[in-house]
Amino acid sequence: MSSLFTPLKIRDVELKNRIVVSPMCQYSSEDGFANDWHLVHLGSRAVGGAGLVIAEATAISPEGRITPKDLGLWKDEHIATLKRITGFIHSQGSVAGVQLAHAGRKASTSEPWTGGRFLLPEEGGWQTLAPSAIPFAEGNSLPHALSTEEIEAVIIDFQSAAKRALEAGFEVVEIHAAHGYLLHQFLSPLSNLRTDSYGGAFDNRIRLLLEVTEAVRRVWPEEFPLFVRVSGTDWVEGGWSKQDTVKLAAVLKDKGVDLIDCSTGGNVPNAKIPVGPGYQVEFAEAVKQTNILTGAVGMINSADLAEEIIATGKADVVLLARELLRDPYFPLHAAKKLGAEVDWPVQYQRAKR
Repeated sequence: MSSLFTPLKIRDVELKNRIVVSPMCQYSSEDGFANDWHLVHLGSRAVGGAGLVIAEATAISPEGRITPKDLGLWKDEHIATLKRITGFIHSQGSVAGVQLAHAGRKASTSEPWTGGRFLLPEEGGWQTLAPSAIPFAEGNSLPHALSTEEIEAVIIDFQSAAKRALEAGFEVVEIHAAHGYLLHQFLSPLSNLRTDSYGGAFDNRIRLLLEVTEAVRRVWPEEFPLFVRVSGTDWVEGGWSKQDTVKLAAVLKDKGVDLIDCSTGGNVPNAKIPVGPGYQVEFAEAVKQTNILTGAVGMINSADLAEEIIATGKADVVLLARELLRDPYFPLHAAKKLGAEVDWPVQYQRAKR
């Protein structure tokens, strides 16, 4: 029996296996709207057998976008096209999830394939926001340090986006607090130099994430799971650390979070990251000490590695990104390699053996 292909029930939602499509920005929207690209991209991973398909970092507000081409859930009009996608994902026996995000000081950039450079207002960019007026990288303009009233507006935006996600048919919401985006910026002492109740001590720096979590959990049904993605470390001395992450996970569990999705980095340019297969698994394993479900992500590029992570209890799910771009049918291929019997789409049955 393959551990990777055992079901996992979280609240009232059951994943048919432990393979999750990690949120991957497609930078293919106009005014935040999903389109045929998103339907085919996300739908093909459901056809490929993933237990949970999480849509990309989806902006809670226009200024929260990484690029002008980001997917959005800041207005009701976004719901209909997303509902078409979630309906298809569910028809394939997969669960549909969405990651809610605000880019903070890393917003207002061009798409990666055009250089990913900071955009000025005359180029279609906008004023970026952050806990403190510290730019992410040289050449970026100063972000605006959020006032207390503006922070309250961000919390409401996350909550409103979660309501729309429910209407759009998603059954899992993930709050994005990793990769140097706004909530991570508040967590890290490298980017948060505030002296009010949102800065300084650990309890103050985690305050915004906790308030966002509480606001989302209030409108997200009790029967549906809530995930949070964190960066387990900044990979820089004096930054956010593994110990901070473990401490935060225990607090988030008490706030109704069901799973911590453990990534790393993103808050500091040019951090030295020891990249290699499974290089972030240790963070998921450490967070499991708090008795909360965890997800491992990062260069999980083989069936054997994914199986080992689940079988040894280092994480409860594996989130695959680039490997699923290379092979949308990785779960079906992994099942065959591991000797697990899984259902194929009836349209593809003739190719199963």
